[in-house]
Amino acid sequence: MNYLEQQLDYAFGNTLPEAGTALEIAPGIKWIRMGLPFALDHINLWLLRDELDDPHQADTKIQGWSVVDCCISKEESKSQWETIFETQLEGLPILRVIVTHMHPDHIGLAHWICQRWSTARYECRLWISATDYLAARIGAQSTTGFGGESAARFFSAHGLTDAESVEKIKGRGSYYANMVPEVPDSYCRLMDGKEIQIGGKNWRCISGYGHAPEHIALYCADISLTPATAGTPALEDGSTRPPVGVLISGDMVLPRISTNVSVYDMEPEANALALFLESINKFLPLSPDTLTLPSHGKPFYGLHTRIAQLQDHHRDRLAEVMQACTVRAHSAADILPIMFKRKLDLHQTTFAMGESLAHLHLLWLDGQLKRSLDQDGIYRFSAR
Repeated sequence: MNYLEQQLDYAFGNTLPEAGTALEIAPGIKWIRMGLPFALDHINLWLLRDELDDPHQADTKIQGWSVVDCCISKEESKSQWETIFETQLEGLPILRVIVTHMHPDHIGLAHWICQRWSTARYECRLWISATDYLAARIGAQSTTGFGGESAARFFSAHGLTDAESVEKIKGRGSYYANMVPEVPDSYCRLMDGKEIQIGGKNWRCISGYGHAPEHIALYCADISLTPATAGTPALEDGSTRPPVGVLISGDMVLPRISTNVSVYDMEPEANALALFLESINKFLPLSPDTLTLPSHGKPFYGLHTRIAQLQDHHRDRLAEVMQACTVRAHSAADILPIMFKRKLDLHQTTFAMGESLAHLHLLWLDGQLKRSLDQDGIYRFSAR
């Protein structure tokens, strides 16, 4: 555990749900953890006890569960889900699929789960922001932003020009579609400030930008953990108290790593980092005692502390980038060894390129750097 993590309180210590099982966080909230074939090797998914109106019978509720996020589309994930369907749902159906944002590990199996659980009595529907729904539909049908010719040209224009990397990026034209082969044909729209009833409790949507087009986190102030619940914060007299609320933070606030914030070819002049830093401050009005359920890492207390850490992290990276560009002009590729000290594979390099650009763009659009397209066709940034 690094120094920054020591400032947080992991609610369940090192306890993790086993594959194909779920760990109860609070009454009506279960934690699922599934593997991913990347350096970021897992994703957290959530089951929320729920009820929906029966469309065929007035004043009647259908009892079941809502799923929050899905994992990528792969047979191993489907197999784990089938085990969870058999053992963790208490004989009840999945009623809806809520997706925080359009990245493959979050929406990949949404179509499969919705189709798997729709019946003549009710339709299991996808709930997501409109922007991310449409971005997912585009991603599943094209290469923009995830690989292929356009991405290769974009990264080349920002200094990633070695032939092997360029060819590999060109070859990733079906990168997104391989993990998100289908997206449901219809959806229910989530919007900032909207409150949705899940299991008789109000959950408020909190939008976030910079990591995804329109990320939606979910907050409920009414969920109380019993004193016996692992990790409940202790008072000075040694007694315990329930947290004020629960935040399903998606990827906007993660406890161990900083959220990827990138600029890609679809929006080549984006100011993604400025959007992200503004977005995470929207969580500051929530209670410091909020239990945060992140998409990666472990549930934790210390939301305000973590937001301050993330702000400090990006402030420090911006200072490094500014210092480098004061000495000489840098492309995004030139910035990689300044921001990322470890060796990167191609998958990590594409994310790192996007993040380098996000930092350069904040300084450029803020007027601290100027951008020029040099004779070799590469954009470089230098101090004004």
